[in-house]
Amino acid sequence: MKIQLLPSSFDRGGGANPEQRLSCFLVDERVAIDGGSIALNGERCRRVRDVIVTHPHMDHIATLPIFVDDNFTSLEGPVRVHATEEVVRLLRRDVFNGTVYPPFHDFDNGRTRVLEYVPFRAGEEFTVAHLRVTAVAVNHIVPTVALVLTDARATVAFSSDTAATEEFWQVVNRLPRLDALLVEASFPNSLARLAEVSGHLTPDSLGRELAKLTQQDAQILAMHIKPAHRETIVRELDALGVPGLGVMETGRDYSW
Repeated sequence: MKIQLLPSSFDRGGGANPEQRLSCFLVDERVAIDGGSIALNGERCRRVRDVIVTHPHMDHIATLPIFVDDNFTSLEGPVRVHATEEVVRLLRRDVFNGTVYPPFHDFDNGRTRVLEYVPFRAGEEFTVAHLRVTAVAVNHIVPTVALVLTDARATVAFSSDTAATEEFWQVVNRLPRLDALLVEASFPNSLARLAEVSGHLTPDSLGRELAKLTQQDAQILAMHIKPAHRETIVRELDALGVPGLGVMETGRDYSW
């Protein structure tokens, strides 16, 4: 399984900026997790027809409408947006509502419907392209799910945005194997109160969450790091001394 955190921006030389303002993860060049920054060109754009939306915050859906728009005339099948029923309702009401953006779920391009919602339920395994996926409700300020992704060879768990939570760790600890854990660390320790009320983790609270993990040998990658505090958060993560813990780099391919 190959996963890339798609860049939110680029430096003057065209390289991926390490600062992460938007959330979008590309799995095996076929499936996107969230739609914060689906900035793909050519064949890479045409390969992605499935987007899993973990929750409806702007940094996780910002470019989703534009992605559908960009592909409108070339689609031979719909862009499939996989989300819980509650998140689907919010996307219909607040995004694809005819005011913020066109209701693409009602449109076709002469060959196919342009956008299709594919609801799933937390706790039940479902299929997206070549992946088997299980969603787990986590502790954020809007309805949000974590994801466990499995193909024929690897299993990766993705926390999405969350504060301290329990069920996610229970599900992860029951897995027969875990190759990688992608987990958030949004704020520095000095902003612990802000992290708590906004449903996020700091390095210190992430350390307490990782103490719940009984899986051994998984690579642990911290993500969703607020750009204004990146250097401090990276130092505080390193100070935890957790084996296998690193910071996910934008634009880099990770394979398991």
